[in-house]
Amino acid sequence: MGQTPAQKAAQAARGQQPKKRPGKVQREAIKRAQAAKKKAGGGRPAAKKAVPLPRGSVRAAYPGTCPACFKDYAKGEVITKVTDGWGHPGCAPRQMSAAEREFARNKARIESGETFRGQKLSGWRRGASPSSTRPAR
Repeated sequence: MGQTPAQKAAQAARGQQPKKRPGKVQREAIKRAQAAKKKAGGGRPAAKKAVPLPRGSVRAAYPGTCPACFKDYAKGEVITKVTDGWGHPGCAPRQMSAAEREFARNKARIESGETFRGQKLSGWRRGASPSSTRPAR
């Protein structure tokens, strides 16, 4: 609202200057400065991004003791399922991939003598073709 000349004179007498609205150039400069501050990360701190946990792991809701190594872990520390409960991820047995399990299974079969050749008799005869080994009808 506008002030009367008497009010302006009274403010001047008290030492107060009337507030002036910044000009267009100044307003644009202020907007640029605010945008640069926002872009640079100034102002309110941004929320921290949650780091994804390894599969099967959680953050401890309360402090406890690892049953594998008997060392304590603090509240909020990453823990995973171990043999007798929850503990450090390094104390848990390593899970094998499907290819590693298949390899181990095949290796055990070969070492025990249970191979394809050991299971099936061959119809081949030395010096003869497979067709001549079949009984004639």
